[in-house]
Amino acid sequence: MSSTLNPGKLRLGVNIDHIATVRNARGGDNPDPARAVEAIVAAGADGITAHLREDRRHIRDEDIARIMAATDLPLNLEMAATEEMVAIALRHRPHAACIVPEKREERTTEGGLDAAGQFDRLAPLVARLSDAGIRVSLFIEPDARQVEAALKLKAPVVEFHTGEYANLTGEERAVELKRIADMAALAAKNGIEPHAGHGLTYDNVVPIAAIPQVAELNIGHFLIGEAIFVGLEASLRRMRDLMDSAR
Repeated sequence: MSSTLNPGKLRLGVNIDHIATVRNARGGDNPDPARAVEAIVAAGADGITAHLREDRRHIRDEDIARIMAATDLPLNLEMAATEEMVAIALRHRPHAACIVPEKREERTTEGGLDAAGQFDRLAPLVARLSDAGIRVSLFIEPDARQVEAALKLKAPVVEFHTGEYANLTGEERAVELKRIADMAALAAKNGIEPHAGHGLTYDNVVPIAAIPQVAELNIGHFLIGEAIFVGLEASLRRMRDLMDSAR
């Protein structure tokens, strides 16, 4: 795999978790996260991301099969590194599985996976998913030690946590942006495809999208929130346009 991993357009993966959050607030079936597929396709997005959490606070088990049946777009299943989640991934065989850290008490994912510190635990899980033809991604901090661990784990993809970048301003944000760019270059140099996501909005996405090695952005909460005011397709189209403008 060469270091030029994304010669085409930057891909947009749309995280639909929080459509399910709204549904679960009242119970029942509405709004249906699988119904988002039509707008996602129409807006020119490239994939769907869904996080099946241990406590099923948004996406439910039955949603996974329904989402996959509704579209040919690839599904990126975000999952904790547990036997339960590996079994579910092996049953459904999504295009990709992104291993993320997960704590029941957190509102959302608070940081990157410690792939270096959890190497021995992750190695057999990554191997089982890869052997099943599932493209494994590790959601990590932009840190050389974590990239090195991903390389040793033979993960073909890393997704850099951009939450710190999104929360900073001014010079501090510029420093964090450079760190992400440097680690994307390091990953690509070693044959790993870099993705990025978390906390990205219309106001902060362009500098991340401009990093040449980054092949995909996964964005969810902000887009679903914007959709309340402008509709899902319009929300996604504007993000798609901003990403394209950066390249």
